[in-house]
Amino acid sequence: MEFGEKNVNNDPLVGRGKSIFPPLNIKLSLMKLFVKALDKDGSYFAYIGKKMPRLSAEKIKAGIFDSPQIRHLIKDFAFVKSMNESERKACTSFCAVVESFLDKRKAENYVELVNEILNSFKSLGCNMSIKVRYLHNHLDRFPENLRDTSEEQGERFHQNIKTMEESYQ
Repeated sequence: MEFGEKNVNNDPLVGRGKSIFPPLNIKLSLMKLFVKALDKDGSYFAYIGKKMPRLSAEKIKAGIFDSPQIRHLIKDFAFVKSMNESERKACTSFCAVVESFLDKRKAENYVELVNEILNSFKSLGCNMSIKVRYLHNHLDRFPENLRDTSEEQGERFHQNIKTMEESYQ
């Protein structure tokens, strides 16, 4: 290795322009950031604990949810009603991005939706993760058929983890 040359032994298998984070990973990361930024003394943590009794308080406060749990919370209006204005705005923009960008169909205004979630997360005080940074900087790289691929592998992973957790409780 010499100074000024690439310090890579082998070329990458996939070019940088051809790799994207799976939508499920982005959704899980956004949910984790959102929950971590919420007020820890808020009534929504108790509400989530009542709605999902199998989920531990530590997982709720850390923002560790699987995809079915996120879908369940998105559809629950009582969860959103217990939040203040900035939290409610971040939650509604999160729901809009999940439903209109990370789902099978990609909305025409997906750029505005992503910018809105980034601004609302910033005002809420969320940290910028690598997945959120990728979403912000490489929005043009996401294909039109973003979710035509199967989420079976990710869902199977969550089912296996849930089974292992149940066996240790």
